[in-house]
Amino acid sequence: MSIPPRSFPSHLRGSSISGSGAGPSPALVARIEEKKAELENLKQLRDLSAAVAGQMEALEQKLSTLSDGTEAIATVMSNWHNVLRAINMASTKPSGDGDTPQLPQTLVRIPTEHAPALQAQADAAAEAEAEQKQETP
Repeated sequence: MSIPPRSFPSHLRGSSISGSGAGPSPALVARIEEKKAELENLKQLRDLSAAVAGQMEALEQKLSTLSDGTEAIATVMSNWHNVLRAINMASTKPSGDGDTPQLPQTLVRIPTEHAPALQAQADAAAEAEAEQKQETP
């Protein structure tokens, strides 16, 4: 079994033969520099591609969160019809009199935990207004 001889491109064969005594040819040096620049550009491209891939993954996570939030909002919005219907049913009283339609009682919920502070503010505003009226004739 013999290994077939390997042939080299003519530009490499000629430069290696002719440049054996005087060093590499200028064309070969220029080609090597060109390939080094190409390698550097490919490394930059690889780094930038990795950065873009990381940003795309972060964007995918944010979009997933946004999608989950949208689904939750859609569920809440679909329930509003039922909530409003229940409020309407709870606030209407059956009227025994057919002539006058009875309006539903307005349901308003006011949190009472801040009532003392709000009352104090209202009192202070009323006193300030009363003092202002007394000062101006």
